[in-house]
Amino acid sequence: MSWIILLFVFIIASVKTRTSKKPMTVSVILPAYNEEETVGSVVKAVKSLNYVDEIIVVNDGSLDATERMAKEAGATVISHTKNRGKGAAIKTGFKNSKGDVVVFLDADLQKLTSKQVDKMIQPILKGEADVTKTKFKREAGRVTELTAKPLLSFFFPEIKFEQPLSGQFAAKRSFLNNIELEDDYGVDVGIVLDADVMGARVKEVDIGNINHAMSSLYELNIVATEVVRTIVDRANSYGRITMIDTLGRSIRMGVLGLSLITLGFFFIFFIRIRPSYMALYIGLAIIIIGLVIAAYYIIKILRASIKTILRPDDKSRNLKSFFYMHSPLVVSAIIMFAVLFTMLGSVHVSEGQISIEPSAKNVILWKQPGENQTIDIRGPYSIDSALENETSIVRIPQDALNTLELNYGDSVIINKERYTLNETLPMEDSTMRIPFDARTVLGLNVGDVIRDSDLRNYFKDIYAEKKLSLTTANMTATEGILLKNTANDAKIINLYLNNESIGSTTGILKDGTYRIYVNGYLYKTIQVDQESSQNTYYVTKGDDIIKIEIGGDAKSSAEFATSDQGILFYFNIPS
Repeated sequence: MSWIILLFVFIIASVKTRTSKKPMTVSVILPAYNEEETVGSVVKAVKSLNYVDEIIVVNDGSLDATERMAKEAGATVISHTKNRGKGAAIKTGFKNSKGDVVVFLDADLQKLTSKQVDKMIQPILKGEADVTKTKFKREAGRVTELTAKPLLSFFFPEIKFEQPLSGQFAAKRSFLNNIELEDDYGVDVGIVLDADVMGARVKEVDIGNINHAMSSLYELNIVATEVVRTIVDRANSYGRITMIDTLGRSIRMGVLGLSLITLGFFFIFFIRIRPSYMALYIGLAIIIIGLVIAAYYIIKILRASIKTILRPDDKSRNLKSFFYMHSPLVVSAIIMFAVLFTMLGSVHVSEGQISIEPSAKNVILWKQPGENQTIDIRGPYSIDSALENETSIVRIPQDALNTLELNYGDSVIINKERYTLNETLPMEDSTMRIPFDARTVLGLNVGDVIRDSDLRNYFKDIYAEKKLSLTTANMTATEGILLKNTANDAKIINLYLNNESIGSTTGILKDGTYRIYVNGYLYKTIQVDQESSQNTYYVTKGDDIIKIEIGGDAKSSAEFATSDQGILFYFNIPS
């Protein structure tokens, strides 16, 4: 029983599918101008096709009996008050037609048969084509051979039709709705070109013998002019002319060169690949290629432009043409400089250091220690989790240490937990590995990217113990500081051992008490008062005397830790 129900459902669905596909309707349009002798026979040939739904004759200002003969043959007639051209008549007929398939036939065809018309329409009704055009046996047309074919071969070499100007067409309304029909004799070739560029299926149909009334040389001249204009206009609209003109090619290549330069700078500043120096080399290669191309073609453009401007004809026209043609090149140059200056706008100058932030190390040309110290390219930095068993270690890039004014081996205290600053892993020169607890306090997540200029905002007010660089091996010193996000008024503190200068440090020094440790013990607490004249403090350990001298003014983004925050100095003096 179930299989009977399934068969019944299948039959109903099949019938529904077949009946739901509505057959396409067909409209035939005949533009006619003084065609009283032939228009009736053309209408009758079309009318004998029982699937044609309407026949429209557009009487284009005829002065003879064209309108009457068309009506007597059974066509609907629409009349223009004056002659407006074949294309205008076709447009009028198309606007007033309703068929899914629209057929255009010349009204001057002699001995046209319904079989010939049927050959034009059937490929579309069968789904084999979107547009059909005819070819027929006759002596080659002069306009076709002397104008249309040479121009089409030059601008549209892919079009290989034997008779591109046959004049008899059929096309789907859906296609015709998307193109602009010409107002004159260029309408035929315009349809062919639009169909080619839009990728419509075009089929050339051989309809056998056909006879036209012979045109005079004057009439052929008009037809040729309008056909040439249409082909050239379409070539210009579809970019076929700009593909071959010499100056235009130079301008486009010049724009290409400038665009490559812009791309090269972008690559250097923003593209991050490993190893990091590859971005620099690739970017420089792109810039060099762009410079060569741009320089070569800009020189060619300047030479051609000078010749154009110095021509003896109308200078205003030449100048107008000059600016019109060269505007893409000028705009590309402006864009290139705007992008370059925007990138350089990422440069930050602070405390004698120049920091360029777009991408780490891509612009560094030399990296030897001690060289190029005035140019320091830093950041951005990617945040990652700490390595296993490194819960008290922060792995941080050297650039980030420089920004924080710390060194490897220094410590930071985050939420009462001590973390030692350590070197990054190989191939991770822009990655900060921070343990989970520290990331939580700092408000950072794995995958975050921090600009170098924002780094101090995350570490603001974090307490750090920094080892000082001294000129003596007889002792070591560590200072306690609070990291700040901006530089403020500070003091220079000079250190002396037995009256010999051994180093100095800089930091913001506020009024308050400060603790000094020696070999693990609190040695003394000093009181700092900016109004007081005292600027020297002493630490004695055996025969060694350490002098702490508050010196001149400076700027610093670190603040010395008071007693309630940490230590001022921790000295280790071997016995």
